[in-house]
Amino acid sequence: MDEMQSSSTQGDDTSNTPRARSALAAAEPARAEDRLLHELVAHLRHNRTKLREEWVWRITDADYLSVMTHEEIFSEVTAVYDNYVDALETGSIGTLEAYARDLSERIIPRGVETREVIGIVLLLRDVLARSLFVNYQDDADLLGRILDAYEPAANRIAETVGVSFVEERERVIRAQQEAIRELSTPVLQVRERLLIMPIIGVLDTARARQLTEQLLRAIRQSRAAVVVIDITGVATINEVVANHLVHTVKSSRLMGASVIVTGLSPVIAETLVELGVDLSMLHTVGDLQGGLEEAERLLVHRDDGERALSAESDA
Repeated sequence: MDEMQSSSTQGDDTSNTPRARSALAAAEPARAEDRLLHELVAHLRHNRTKLREEWVWRITDADYLSVMTHEEIFSEVTAVYDNYVDALETGSIGTLEAYARDLSERIIPRGVETREVIGIVLLLRDVLARSLFVNYQDDADLLGRILDAYEPAANRIAETVGVSFVEERERVIRAQQEAIRELSTPVLQVRERLLIMPIIGVLDTARARQLTEQLLRAIRQSRAAVVVIDITGVATINEVVANHLVHTVKSSRLMGASVIVTGLSPVIAETLVELGVDLSMLHTVGDLQGGLEEAERLLVHRDDGERALSAESDA
C-alpha cells in the first residue's frame, strides 16, 4: 500500500517532468533580468539628485533648451527622470509617453527643435550608463548583465520620447499650414450677399479642396447670393484642379449662390480648353472690376425678381 501511495505521489508530481523543467529553465532568465532591473532602478533612485544635476549640466553645456530658463529646465528634467525610472521599473511607457506629448505641446511653440529633444534623451542615457560603469566597475560580469537588462529598456524609452515629439511637431506644422492656407485664401464680404475670394499662389488639389470648404461655409454664414472668385494671382492649374474649380461652382449653386470667375490668364484659358473642362458651368469675366460690376447686376436682377414674387404672393 505504501509503495502504491509513493508511486501515486510521484506520478502526480509534474514539477519534475521534462516539460516542467524546460519551463522553469526558460523562466529563470526572465526572473534574473527582473532582479537586475530592480537593482538598477534602486541605484538610479538612490543617486537621483546627483544624476539629475549632472544631466542638467550636460544639457546646458550642449546648449540645448536655450529658450528655457534654468529653473524650467530643472523642473522638466526632474519629471522626465522620474518617469524614465518608473518606466524602467514597470516596463510600462504609458505615463512617460503621455508626459512626453504634454512636454512637446509646451516646448515646440517656444522653438525647441527635434535634434535638441533627441540629444537630451541620449544625454540621459549616457549619464545613466556612465553611472552604472562606475558603480559596477569591479564586477565585469555583473556590469555586463546590468547593461544587457538596461539597454533594451533605455532604447525603447528613447524611441517613445522621440516619436512623441516628432508626432506633436508634425501636428503643429499641419495646423500652421492650415492657418496659412486660410489666411492666403480669404473670403471677403464686399457687401450684403456679395462675397469675393481672391486666390493667390499655387493652386494644388489640397488647397482647392480647402478653399471650396471655406467658401461654402462663408456662403452659408453670410447667406450670399453672388460670389466672385478671382484667380488673377494663379499662374497655372492642372486638370484635377480645373475640374475642382467646376465642382466649387456647382456646389456654390446648390447653396444658392451664383459664381463669377475673374482674372483668367491666357495660359489658364488655353489649359481649360485643351483639358476639355466643362466651360458651360463657368461664368467668366475678364478682370476683378468687371466681375464686381457683373455681380452687382446679378444682385439687382435677383432683388427685382424676389420683389416681383413677393408682390404676386401678396396679390
